[in-house]
Amino acid sequence: MTDFKKEAIDLIFQAEIGLSKDEIETLIEIPPTYDMGDYAFACFRLAKTFRKAPNLIAEELVNKIDAGQYFEKIENVGPYVNFFVSRNKLTETVFNSIKAEKDKFGSTDVGGGRKVLVEFSSPNIAKPFHIGHIRTTVIGNSLYKIFKFQGFDTEALNHLGDYGTQFGMLIAAYRKWGDAETIEADPINELLKLYVKFNAEAEKDESLIDEARYWFKELEDKNEEAIELWQWIRDISLKEFNKVYDMLNIGFDSYAGESFYSDKMKEVIAEMEAKGLLRESEGAIIVDLESYDMPPALIKKSDGSSLYATRDIAAAIYRKEHYDFYKNIYVVASEQNLHFKQWIKVIELMGYDWAKDCIHIPFGMVSLEDGALSTRKGRVVFLEDVLNKAVESTLNIIKERNPNLENKEEVAKQVGIGAIIFQELFNSRIKDYVFSWDKTLSFEGETGPYVQYTHARASSLLEKGEFKLKDKVDYTLLKDEDEINLIRLLYKFPEAVLDATYKYEPSFITRHIVEIAKAFNKFYNSCPILSAEEDLKEARLMLVYCSKMVIKTGLALLGMEAPNKM
Repeated sequence: MTDFKKEAIDLIFQAEIGLSKDEIETLIEIPPTYDMGDYAFACFRLAKTFRKAPNLIAEELVNKIDAGQYFEKIENVGPYVNFFVSRNKLTETVFNSIKAEKDKFGSTDVGGGRKVLVEFSSPNIAKPFHIGHIRTTVIGNSLYKIFKFQGFDTEALNHLGDYGTQFGMLIAAYRKWGDAETIEADPINELLKLYVKFNAEAEKDESLIDEARYWFKELEDKNEEAIELWQWIRDISLKEFNKVYDMLNIGFDSYAGESFYSDKMKEVIAEMEAKGLLRESEGAIIVDLESYDMPPALIKKSDGSSLYATRDIAAAIYRKEHYDFYKNIYVVASEQNLHFKQWIKVIELMGYDWAKDCIHIPFGMVSLEDGALSTRKGRVVFLEDVLNKAVESTLNIIKERNPNLENKEEVAKQVGIGAIIFQELFNSRIKDYVFSWDKTLSFEGETGPYVQYTHARASSLLEKGEFKLKDKVDYTLLKDEDEINLIRLLYKFPEAVLDATYKYEPSFITRHIVEIAKAFNKFYNSCPILSAEEDLKEARLMLVYCSKMVIKTGLALLGMEAPNKM
């Protein structure tokens, strides 16, 4: 696809102003409105060199530069040289690129086959898969798809929380009050009841915490009863989690959780010790990080059991040895910022220069309208319930608005679950937000259903117009401002995907396809399509086809379906 910005840079460079192409690129701006051009070059920096006012330099530059085939005109506005892209060239490059690349339009080869690991979701075994997990799950899945789209060899990792003191609590609770048959009938709810009861009783009797620690230590020491109970709890929990993953259409390349690294920690701790990083503090083993303005990283508790940091360090070292990753990405809530800074610093102190390639992607927290989520107190909203309610609400809307729609249940699933995903990925991931049923299930405004409906509208137009891809379409017939604005947004889609890649931020794509949907509907309402003269109809249907392809690709990168009918 023609890079019009690069063409503008080349023209300025040919005017011999004493700047490199890279320097010129830093001075290129995007004007606030298209009537001021598509690109603008600021001449302030040249004032010292040429000893002239920037507006006079801009005027001289315009007289030196020939617009050529890529620009309709080049003019100066005060101290700026403004470039107006040729509308015909813009339409030609967009149509030809999308026609050739189809659902690969917007992708690049920046990945070059390099290995990228994306760790996301990672729920704790035996605890509810609740609304608090939605963010890591859908942000991580989208980043996985985005990196894959950009030519990286990408792996999705589910680092299950299947180890730690909470398993000591569960084993102790099960041995006191548990019943296998009751738990098998409703695993997560029953295990949650045991967990909540144990914590409530432990507030009255502190000796229960010692009991929990004892059983976790037994688990680490390979006690047969502890391992058998732990494996059973892990298996039935994962079976329940997979119901949600199936609804979200999310899969993983690895489910190796914390337990997978339990036999790798001794070697890692020995390596830290050999490198002089460990010291004792109140019976525990730590790495002192005071000189880095951080509290100490706890490596081993006073009772000898391991901690999260130990397991994360062991996991990162294993992954480097096993995958030789280019980037090792962790999609984990911002409340874990310090934890990640600590253990990544420890890896750096161990002498591993790839520590910089372990990247924590934080996101804001979810709370309920009446306060924070708390598994210990049983205050949770199950994610499966949220998804089911979204599907049910969508089905009711479809029955009301389009009762004759085929495959209503399937479309309701695509749209309802899409609404949840889209809401999560619309705002910057770092923002905290309050979960609200009303907002989540709203189908008005800048929402997933709105974008999906636009895709369905485009599909319907193509079907009614009996559209077929042709070698030649007279793109010069597309002159209306609403047509050109839509084409401009399609042209900028690859840039939005690149931004999402480099900034680990799916919302760049979400917001861009909302803008495409808005521009498409404006075009649809202002430009007759099926009733236009044949050549113009073909050109406009080609624009419909290109819009449909880009919206579908954008939705796919978010982890959403694009129904053809709604």
